[in-house]
Amino acid sequence: MASLVIHGGAGTIPRANFTPETYQAARDGLRDALRAGWDILSRGGLAVDAVEAAVVALENHPSFNAGHGAVLNAAGDHELDAAIMDGRTRAAGAVASARAIRNPVRAARRVMDDSDCVLLSAGGADAFAREQGLEMVEQSYFTTPLRQQHWLRAQEEKAGLLMRPRSEAEKHGTVGAVALDDQGNLAAATSTGGYTYKRVGRVGDTPVIGAGTYACNGVVAVSCTGLGEYFIRRGTAHDIAARIRYRGEAVADAAQAAIADLTEDQCGAGLIAVDFEGRIAMPHNTEGMYRGSVTADGTASVGVYADDFSAVPL
Repeated sequence: MASLVIHGGAGTIPRANFTPETYQAARDGLRDALRAGWDILSRGGLAVDAVEAAVVALENHPSFNAGHGAVLNAAGDHELDAAIMDGRTRAAGAVASARAIRNPVRAARRVMDDSDCVLLSAGGADAFAREQGLEMVEQSYFTTPLRQQHWLRAQEEKAGLLMRPRSEAEKHGTVGAVALDDQGNLAAATSTGGYTYKRVGRVGDTPVIGAGTYACNGVVAVSCTGLGEYFIRRGTAHDIAARIRYRGEAVADAAQAAIADLTEDQCGAGLIAVDFEGRIAMPHNTEGMYRGSVTADGTASVGVYADDFSAVPL
């Protein structure tokens, strides 16, 4: 019965710009995240533990905009957001604008489990993570040469010097996971560095429960990716749950309707969802979306574009 779905963001590298090495690295990163989450689910573990493990793996992989490999803000710094939600009780935890937590999703889990808060931000989030004994790092840990290049191109764009428009991959990205376990529990987790050259202190939809992250047993778990302001305004993740819960829509239809709304907003967007029966949806309106899934029979698949979603060994 268990199912797992992950994403590494809808802001993928255009196919023409992918080298064989970077393409394979992204697929390998998705496979490794599936493996981390499925190892828990296949042993009868909880969905909330599986999504945390999958997102930690994505945060640790430089191909994705979360943790190591996160984008830089306008000041050339990293401010990281993450959230997790347990569909059993609708307990949730989140951090926003964190600057020193190696794995922000771990901090979000501690906020959910070990605090009386749902969302902690900036210095308060970092201080809480430090108190909890989580691994803390210097800002340089998050930075990669690719993200520095993206930041410089954004700076050139601001100055009117850019010769080629920036791709979606140069602007933003997010990682996330949703899962259904053998007991019928649902959970969702999401993590991001935001978008390149964002205003200092800007917070997107990822840590906003009901916007970029949501889970409710008997209904659905959702994790979103795209320009967060639009997801916040529409309450996208909760809207999908409401469509399923109150209108009886199938998860695929509810998810596609949400993407249609965001397309109307001219927002590049994607999301992943799994419902209470293990049915999954992975719609997006961009050229591609890093994504992967493991179905109840243990079949794992990953892909980046519309035509390359294929099986991988776990």
